[in-house]
Amino acid sequence: MTPEDLQLLIKEGEGLMVEFKEKYSPKIVQDIVAFANTKGGSILLGVGDDCNTKGEALTNKMKAEIVDLARNCEPSIYIKNIKQIGKVVVIGIAEGDEKPYSCAAGYYRRLDAVTQKMTQKEIHLIYKNVTSASFEDQINKDISWNDISREKIKAFFKEANISVNKILPRDILPSLNLAGNTTIKNAGVLFFANRPRDFILQCQMTLVAFKGTDRINIYDRKDIQNDLLTQFNEAVIFLQKHLNVRSEIKGVNRRDICEIPLEALREAVANAIIHRDYSIRGTSIMVEVHQDKVVISNPGGLMNGLDTKFLADISIRRNELIADMFARMDKVERMGTGINRMRAITKAAGVSGPKFTSNLFFTITFKRPTHPFQGSEKASEMMSEKVSEIMSEKVSEIMLEKILGLIRKNKNISSKKTAEILGLAPRSIERKIATLKAKGYLKRIGSPKAGHWEIVTNKTKEIN
Repeated sequence: MTPEDLQLLIKEGEGLMVEFKEKYSPKIVQDIVAFANTKGGSILLGVGDDCNTKGEALTNKMKAEIVDLARNCEPSIYIKNIKQIGKVVVIGIAEGDEKPYSCAAGYYRRLDAVTQKMTQKEIHLIYKNVTSASFEDQINKDISWNDISREKIKAFFKEANISVNKILPRDILPSLNLAGNTTIKNAGVLFFANRPRDFILQCQMTLVAFKGTDRINIYDRKDIQNDLLTQFNEAVIFLQKHLNVRSEIKGVNRRDICEIPLEALREAVANAIIHRDYSIRGTSIMVEVHQDKVVISNPGGLMNGLDTKFLADISIRRNELIADMFARMDKVERMGTGINRMRAITKAAGVSGPKFTSNLFFTITFKRPTHPFQGSEKASEMMSEKVSEIMSEKVSEIMLEKILGLIRKNKNISSKKTAEILGLAPRSIERKIATLKAKGYLKRIGSPKAGHWEIVTNKTKEIN
């Protein structure tokens, strides 16, 4: 890794295979275990959550201790390298071939940009699926670097709010773990190939609108044979086109409210893209609009050992790299909360929640309201700006109280530590803390680095 490679990695932020730590601590063994149980990765010591370099110096004692931490895991974990690059210590961990790995504190894995402790059910599933080859991770032998679109990379960086000076595919794709130095993975093809279907024939999404309640009379159809971000955007546009929308005007502002909350539909489309089995040829993701329902399905049912009744409690992903890319673009909430989000959003809007079925396809069905906007006062109330913001950010009263509870116990607690305890991404916690401050529940005393939190007692009673 060159200094330039390191700077690009820092700019892109934390992700499935990158973890920032301001200072060295033996607790990094949990991250070492998590990377070994997932796809490997790098720990950058001396970099803060804000992507600013704080600095850390590698000593012989530190190096020996890190190697010992990995060796004492069960089974032992291979550390690829430990080196100083500028002010940052870079620790490279290989994906293990004897999963699952554990340390004294338990079993851990990476879920997007967070190290998460695994439940017994998740540990069992990793054992069961450990031999399953990941299609997204396989090298595509047909594509060349000339087939990669700089414009699609630019579009991704815009969505992910990442600023870079030059678009250099040979640097960027490896930094996102979508390619090696000379080879490109299938995940890289799915996101950035000029013509993805030239290399992966099944890279397709079919959008269909039917007359009536069956699958006989088609009145609109669109086949999207492009990259995954384009598929996502086209599906959302298609759903907006064919579902009932009412407008609400407040003052000079107008807001369109969909009969089925658009945030829930977006989550379902992203879920289909992230969890699809891309190795199954002759299939495509289906987005269907019927008179009585919306059906979104993807090839490949739930992974071995999973059942629909466990969906809200367990997050096992077929495509970790694709999920990481969508999380970087904020198309989905990190930590695999999509199922709960869909249920919460539809409940808040006062409409039927999604139904889940799994066989050869995984299917999400939303029932369309018989009278979409009957009782407009309730619809207006449920789909107001406040509810939309709360559900999209998952800033529920319960989560607010959990954050405040942690601050009551430790007024110096960091956003990162809060995120680790609650199982959310640090950026998500920062947004929630900003909400608490804006609402007057919380204020910061002193500087961001040396100060502490103070809870406004009379205000917090409002959310208890």
